[in-house]
Amino acid sequence: MIKFCSALLAIALLATMSGCAPKADSAVGFKLPDGDAISGRDTFLYMQCHQCHTIQGESFPAIPLADPPYIELGGKVSSVKTYGELVTAIINPSHKLASGYAKDVVSEDDVSNMYVYNRYMTVQELTDLVMYLQPQYEVVIPKYQYRMYP
Repeated sequence: MIKFCSALLAIALLATMSGCAPKADSAVGFKLPDGDAISGRDTFLYMQCHQCHTIQGESFPAIPLADPPYIELGGKVSSVKTYGELVTAIINPSHKLASGYAKDVVSEDDVSNMYVYNRYMTVQELTDLVMYLQPQYEVVIPKYQYRMYP
């Protein structure tokens, strides 16, 4: 009886542990529901992201009394803008400040000048916005010139 209970306990433990094993796609970290790119563009306008951002190849209506947008999103990049990077940039803009711009333009005391929308943006709006932004980036392989040594 003790052997039977021990064997049963071992089987139950293995079954429990196999259910906890990471799945093959767990390297992604997380995945929000699918979004809609057209609704994402609407969110971009509704949240007035175009007050500070332009998107290469897109035209947005001007915002009265606002300075022209100064940070371009999209275009040619040397690395993929992942789903997680875009979500993080939206919900935690101080995590990584935009490179290629004067520091005082994008931040004050290393805190992003970007408005934090977390209390105002729904999860659906976030996923739609990411769905709209991600295809705006074109990954290009940098051209390197290798030195030939004699």
